[in-house]
Amino acid sequence: MGDHFNLPPGFRFYPTDEELVVHFLHCKAALLPCHPDFIPDLALHPYNPWDLHGKAMREGNKWYFYSRRTPRRVTESGQWLAFGREEAIYSNGQKIGLKKHLAFYIGSIKTNWIMHEFALLDPISRNTKPDFSKWVICRVYEDGDSDGAGGDGGAELSCLDEVFLSIDDDLDEISSPNLMYKRKTK
Repeated sequence: MGDHFNLPPGFRFYPTDEELVVHFLHCKAALLPCHPDFIPDLALHPYNPWDLHGKAMREGNKWYFYSRRTPRRVTESGQWLAFGREEAIYSNGQKIGLKKHLAFYIGSIKTNWIMHEFALLDPISRNTKPDFSKWVICRVYEDGDSDGAGGDGGAELSCLDEVFLSIDDDLDEISSPNLMYKRKTK
């Protein structure tokens, strides 16, 4: 499932936080149909973030999936730990959900993998089964990717830019031997 879903050419899945909560998580929690239905359900604990390819829905360098909210987010290689504050998600001026930021740790070492976990505030209606109020939708990406959240917009250097930059570096080293010595000592 993960990487392939039927959107017309040129269309991309790039939802806002509000859209994830209102149009996807709300429908999932209320057992309403969601069209197109291309975000899979995954148990979070068996998968390391680099194992999501082909299992979660991917758009660019971001993976999306539904999971059950759990107090411990432990995988085979590490664990997801919360950082920062939870952010409120609003729609039409009303607080509808929360966004939690988590980082993936291997032992005590923080990796570049980030997860945004979106949760609803309350069950959608009285008809909703209580356990379905615990669904969350997750967005996972590796921080520093050009397509990840907060990236540089995907700017890449052309071949000529790389040549000019390498020539510039060579000129710096030739014209300033002390600078070259300083670089080696750092």
